[in-house]
Amino acid sequence: MDANQGNRKAFLLVCVLFVLGVALGSVGTYLVTSRVSAARLQSATTHGPGRAMAMFTRDLNLTPDQQSQIQSILNDTRSKYADLHQKLDPEYEQVRQLGREHIRQILTSDQRPKFEELLRQIDEDRRQRQAAEGHD
Repeated sequence: MDANQGNRKAFLLVCVLFVLGVALGSVGTYLVTSRVSAARLQSATTHGPGRAMAMFTRDLNLTPDQQSQIQSILNDTRSKYADLHQKLDPEYEQVRQLGREHIRQILTSDQRPKFEELLRQIDEDRRQRQAAEGHD
């Protein structure tokens, strides 16, 4: 094996490792974000806005004036969270699509339709979670 062929093999190995890294990163990101979303949904149902206020009122023995002020703060905070979510969604989507495109490039023609079906299911699950969370 001459040096030129060895260099090509090394370059190819680095490229394959890079693509695998992107693919694993994309899958990892999906898994983490889906778990975070699931945790948010669970938290919202067990510790939603009304429950938080009730807990604060009970545990802190809040006066009606304090309740009103804290409720206003919680509403403002939720509004800011929603604004932040709306601003960042396009960037998340761009990264998601880039990762998917990199994965498509390494799949065979037999694997691509299966991958597209998996993506359809993933997207549908995400839409349902977002609708349940009130983001959509």
